[in-house]
Amino acid sequence: MTTANRTLKLRTGNPEDAQTCGKICHEAFKTISEQHNFSSDFPSVDAACHLLSPLFARSDIYSIIAEVGGQIVGSNFLWEETIVAGIGPITVAPSSQNATIGRHLMAAILDRAEQQGFTSVRLVQAAYNNHSLALYTKLGFDVREPLACIQGQVLGLEMPGYPVRLATTDDLADCDRLCQQIHGFDRSRDLRQAIGQGTATVVENDDTIVGYATSIGFLGHAVGKSNEGLKALIGAARSFTGQGFLLPTRNGQLFRWCLQQGLRIVEPMTLMSFGSYNRPTGAFLPSILF
Repeated sequence: MTTANRTLKLRTGNPEDAQTCGKICHEAFKTISEQHNFSSDFPSVDAACHLLSPLFARSDIYSIIAEVGGQIVGSNFLWEETIVAGIGPITVAPSSQNATIGRHLMAAILDRAEQQGFTSVRLVQAAYNNHSLALYTKLGFDVREPLACIQGQVLGLEMPGYPVRLATTDDLADCDRLCQQIHGFDRSRDLRQAIGQGTATVVENDDTIVGYATSIGFLGHAVGKSNEGLKALIGAARSFTGQGFLLPTRNGQLFRWCLQQGLRIVEPMTLMSFGSYNRPTGAFLPSILF
């Protein structure tokens, strides 16, 4: 592969790449967000490095690096922790964009997913980024859900009949069954990690778990049998971490309720999938991966 008369090389990543990739990640997100008058998902180089550094060390995350002329110009990641693989963040240095590097990084990650036997691959992209939306669509991704990233002051609300408490490992089986009912698969590893970190919560109705959240924020996901359960989880959240939480805007009742509580839209986003996709049968909030 060649770009701008220089050879493009793709290789697997390693922890030594974290600082350079973090800097590129910050610059890439900052450049595209400022072009569209949005705030960046990574407000500083340190913030980008803080996210990327652990990814290179995890055995369940595959990283790939793009080099041109021996210099790192981009990276991409495949999260392989569940039966559904998630992609991101993918970034290309601003000076090297529009040279098919992003396409090669995505194609390589999809090849990896196929080799590992994943039948479903998903990602979330910034809806204002027309270039990435077009690229992913050409590569075979389908739009599944329009999303709104929601942020604001914590609500401190209690929903009558829907008490919320911290999740424990004793809740794992019930939560996994609930996620399986709604999505067709569980996210037990994510949930177990969140329980260990003390961020996971469950909501009950008539002493039965009817929803859970690993966190209400960018990296967290939530599921509920109904909107009432999700309202309770959102209302009880101690913070909306990162840029905010992602809400499917087709769920007009929940979307409207959040706006009525004074929460605001930060940016529009899009959930996309490659391969099989089960349309959720309940209420849910995806993470920045899916």
